[in-house]
Amino acid sequence: MQVPEGLAAPRALGGLWAIRHAQSEANAWFADPATDQRPMPGTDAAVELTTHGHWQTQRLGDWLASLAGVQRPTLVVCSPYLRTRLTWAMMAEAAAGRNRHLSPIRTLVDERLRDREMGVFELHPYKAIQRRSREEAARRERVGNWVYRPPGGESLADVALRVRGFLDELDVVAAGEQVLVVTHDAVVVSLRYILDGLGAPVPDSLEPVPNASVSQWRREGSLLRLRVWGSVDHLRADAQAG
Repeated sequence: MQVPEGLAAPRALGGLWAIRHAQSEANAWFADPATDQRPMPGTDAAVELTTHGHWQTQRLGDWLASLAGVQRPTLVVCSPYLRTRLTWAMMAEAAAGRNRHLSPIRTLVDERLRDREMGVFELHPYKAIQRRSREEAARRERVGNWVYRPPGGESLADVALRVRGFLDELDVVAAGEQVLVVTHDAVVVSLRYILDGLGAPVPDSLEPVPNASVSQWRREGSLLRLRVWGSVDHLRADAQAG
């Protein structure tokens, strides 16, 4: 008989937070009908934040400054991509300005937290992929996005494999710590899939994790349990207050 949920493995981390980077120029390009049918120039690793993304980092700084001491991260690990490093640097600066008692947080960069590599379709909106290669677009629809691997790129299953290795190593070197990762949609989804445990269903029907959103896994006994998923309450609260 198949169990409805995964069998989660014990973890040594004290707790885990995950933030998707603030809005990037690629996010805006992909969402704009004027540009969503052609690839964006440049490289994925060098994509900058938008003006709205800068605003989101300030709200993330407010969120970080407001965390109780027991929940505040003692270690931050970022993707090497520019948009994630900017998100963390700006939110950390904003948090320090709002709470003078905040101590600097150890920060590392790990390449396993990079975004999904799209190979020949780097920085291609979906409509641009359809225009460039109907065959590849059809193959993606046929096999499903979780296992679809673009030429020269990665499937989401590939991303989950490297994220699993990262999480297992993090569990050893940061036992008992509250850890924050600043990363990408595909990585946050992979974290959920891995921490849900053995036999967990593939998360191929999840909506994209919002930009500048916060997810949290809280320690309960020997397990990390999902308690917050893709929350943007810190963004809405500011808008309502204004």
